[in-house]
Amino acid sequence: MADPDRKTPVEKVEALYRELVDWYGEGSDREIRAASKLLMIALLKLKAHGGFGWRGLVEDYVLMLENDPERYARILDANRGERKQG
Repeated sequence: MADPDRKTPVEKVEALYRELVDWYGEGSDREIRAASKLLMIALLKLKAHGGFGWRGLVEDYVLMLENDPERYARILDANRGERKQG
């Protein structure tokens, strides 16, 4: 039986982001600094494990966020809300 309190991967990343923002305290640009750290690690892991098309995946997400933010939000919400059994 799935634990209803268990967070999805997206929820875990969002919690880590909030933790990083808090770590920066009242520093300037703390939200940008926290997001940048997550992005740096994500890009490194995508390059290492994403195969030949890793850059295309990144570009697709960036373009979608720029051109169709509602679709991007729907995809993110779908990943946030579904609890999958592990």
